[in-house]
Amino acid sequence: MENTSIFKKVVFTAEKESFILRALIEKVCSNRVDGQFVPFTVNDLNAVKDAATLFVLYLDDGIKQKEDTLHFLIDMVSQNDYKILLVGEEAEIDYTTKQMNADLIYKKFVRPVNNDEFITAIKAFFDKSNSGEFQKSIMIVDDDPQYLSLVRQWLKDSYRVFMANSGLQAIKYLGKNKVDLILLDHEMPVTSGPQVLEMLRSDPETSSIPVFFLTGKSDKESVMAVVSLRPEGYFLKDIKKEELLEKLKEFFIMHSA
Repeated sequence: MENTSIFKKVVFTAEKESFILRALIEKVCSNRVDGQFVPFTVNDLNAVKDAATLFVLYLDDGIKQKEDTLHFLIDMVSQNDYKILLVGEEAEIDYTTKQMNADLIYKKFVRPVNNDEFITAIKAFFDKSNSGEFQKSIMIVDDDPQYLSLVRQWLKDSYRVFMANSGLQAIKYLGKNKVDLILLDHEMPVTSGPQVLEMLRSDPETSSIPVFFLTGKSDKESVMAVVSLRPEGYFLKDIKKEELLEKLKEFFIMHSA
């Protein structure tokens, strides 16, 4: 027998809960998704910041008058890897879209909303979320299999992780696949980290991928040699798990701003 209990939650926010919006929320709830309305204020949004991973922003002219609240919502969504679904007139959607990074927007619906399409999009969101599709992707490139495995264990709960044990293997993979960031061993045999970086930068398809070097050398001369190549940054290989996760989170927050 199918489980009919509510299993997902979506927060709807607007200046006020209109009859049309209330009907849309009820439609969502009838499809085993918990839909909650909160007024579009900083205090109300802050109170539910841990309640859902998808926020439906129901737009009207009043949103333009509350830029502080909009920026709060954008920051909250960005910092927590949430998504926003926009509902409104075309002009309202265009205005709001320009205020945020495109990566934060899951879908856009122009009013009047097709309820069936809206429900399908909501369900698809949670399917994709459960499969990890919305997670950032990171490639680790290192010739040491033990270190590769260790860093993968650290990152796998927060990111989609791909591994390559040589620079050439990484280049081959990136020729067909996209990632959001690369952790690249600086000291590798055959094809070194700097050589891999040079190849990545010379290809338009990979030139914009942020690269952080991994290095076991912390002396000033070695660090200066790494920095001179102008990667996005570098991490010492003796970095602790908590620090690495925190720095990666900070990077993605800043990168999406």
